[in-house]
Amino acid sequence: FAFLSQAVTGVFLAMYYDPSVTNAYESTRHLTNEVFLGEFVRGMHRWGSSVMVILVFLHMARTFFFGAYKYPRELNWIIGVVLLILTMTMSFTGYLLPFDQRSYWATVVGVNINGTGPVVGPFLSDFLRGGAEFGSTTLSRFYAIHMLLVPGGIAAMIGAHLYLVTRLGTTAPPWLRAKTGQKDTV
Repeated sequence: FAFLSQAVTGVFLAMYYDPSVTNAYESTRHLTNEVFLGEFVRGMHRWGSSVMVILVFLHMARTFFFGAYKYPRELNWIIGVVLLILTMTMSFTGYLLPFDQRSYWATVVGVNINGTGPVVGPFLSDFLRGGAEFGSTTLSRFYAIHMLLVPGGIAAMIGAHLYLVTRLGTTAPPWLRAKTGQKDTV
């Protein structure tokens, strides 16, 4: 439900957003201050992204503590980890889109941290920047990743996750599991 809320509000925001370095901030300002319910929808999208990250973390923690990652649900756990990574990627790429000073410098720091990773770090950093410097290519790349690439991956992974849940069932909490060796008394 959090993803659907993000998708619906994101489509509304995309109707008013201009992903260019000269107009991105102005289009965000226009949406927030002048479009009917624009501030409300933008707030839903902004705070909804934080809610989605928190919900994914809580769901992963519950799955871990209930032991629901064990056989036969290992693939579902892997899909959940991929969903966590995609959700964090979605948050990271969306943070730059208002293209104000805070988002610009936070993204510079984030991409530079990615660049310190072993082997693929520098290549990932160059890919995200779209060259040696931050600019219009960086913004358009983050917008494309945020609007096209990651939502498709999230939708596919949610579909696979729900399919496996319906096929394999859910795991009962540890305190409700039947103890071995006990006889049923009726």
